Amino acid sequence: MAEREVGGERRGKAGHGSENKVPFQAPRQVKSRCLFRIVDIRMSKTARHKWVFPARFRTGAYSWKASRLAIQRLREAVSEIKKVTKKDPVLGAEGATRLMEKLWPALQYIDTSSGALGSAVNKALDALIPIIIQAPADDKTRNQWLDRLWQAMADDGVDYLGPVGDRWGEICGSAEVAGQWADDLVPRLRSCWTDPNPGAYFHGATACLSCLSVAGRYQELLELLELDRYPMWHYRRYGVEALLALGKKAEAVQYAEASRGLNQPDSVIDQTCEEILISSGMHEEAYKRYGSNAAVGNSYIARFRAVAKRYPMKDRSRILSDLIATTPGEEGKWFATAKELELYDLALELANRSHCDPKTLTRAARDYVDKEAAFALGSAMAALRWLSEGWGYEVTSADVVDAYDRALEAASKLNKVDETKGRIQQLVERNERASTLFVRQSLQRRLHAYLSPDNET
Repeated sequence: MAEREVGGERRGKAGHGSENKVPFQAPRQVKSRCLFRIVDIRMSKTARHKWVFPARFRTGAYSWKASRLAIQRLREAVSEIKKVTKKDPVLGAEGATRLMEKLWPALQYIDTSSGALGSAVNKALDALIPIIIQAPADDKTRNQWLDRLWQAMADDGVDYLGPVGDRWGEICGSAEVAGQWADDLVPRLRSCWTDPNPGAYFHGATACLSCLSVAGRYQELLELLELDRYPMWHYRRYGVEALLALGKKAEAVQYAEASRGLNQPDSVIDQTCEEILISSGMHEEAYKRYGSNAAVGNSYIARFRAVAKRYPMKDRSRILSDLIATTPGEEGKWFATAKELELYDLALELANRSHCDPKTLTRAARDYVDKEAAFALGSAMAALRWLSEGWGYEVTSADVVDAYDRALEAASKLNKVDETKGRIQQLVERNERASTLFVRQSLQRRLHAYLSPDNET
């Protein structure tokens, strides 16, 4: 019987022209190759993701005055990497590593004197480093990342990648790998710190200390720190972490206190000691020793909120009083905080004790004229006082008139309009300084109406 294959079917011809169709069975090896091909196609779709940011971070891509553009591109790059990480964490970590490699070559010619670019880079690294740490990469891939990042750190001209070295032990992915890096870095750091010649520097100092910490070699870490002839908090903080890991909290506080000195961040040390004491349940001692000094924030009210959040058991008015005591001569800047706590008498006292922004006082008068008329009147009068003494930023005649109108509006609710007008008249005529003359001229029409005979009758 003659046989031939047509279209994947095996056909046989019999004597009367009949055909027997037998389904074609592909060999096992062919099936395996087809399966691998399907997997390869799926993987290639992920691997073929075309990154947008590399073209924007070419070597020398930004000129001297391109700080703002570089910051914008950096934000876009971080956003792109985060988006990819949600779908493929390993690919996202690869993108993060690639961006870190390109930071210094791309940004090296930019004027960084304002500090804005450095802050943007630090913020970007705060978002990217956890992506690399948490990526479920195999040992080979992670080792490649480590080698590339290490070379990028060595080439970095202004230490943009300093935060990467600070968390190098975590980036290693395991205590075993961190220990291997520590074995290599410890001799080099020890040689640097014991070199009798001045000026010795090793860019991997924090990376070494971080690896020792992650590897659990705490005693070796503490002994190595003792070799540093110029102790710095940037290094000694790892010693604090080591003592905490050993369960020696009291010693950790003492070690942190001993790290104070010229050009050392006292507020950061205060925060560290405070956290240790709070974690030990010693809230009263923590507040007494560090509560006020450790308060940080972008504004005075933010500082108050930070302290109040850490010590919910403390009376809020006491917290405010303690914070005010830390800024002698600047009591007026706590006006908004006292206002928020509804301590209106204290707020007015602070507003008159030292200069306070007139616009802030005028807004308070406007917002509280119906709720607390007496407070609103006091705020408006304080605003006029500081305006007449020359305080305020980009003040115009409209600001003076606005404060005057708010004062009279509050006075009308208290039936003190004539008294208030008389006080304002005395305020603008008490001297001939330029700032007082400015306020007097701004209110000339309103004051003239008050002093006219028609008004008196």
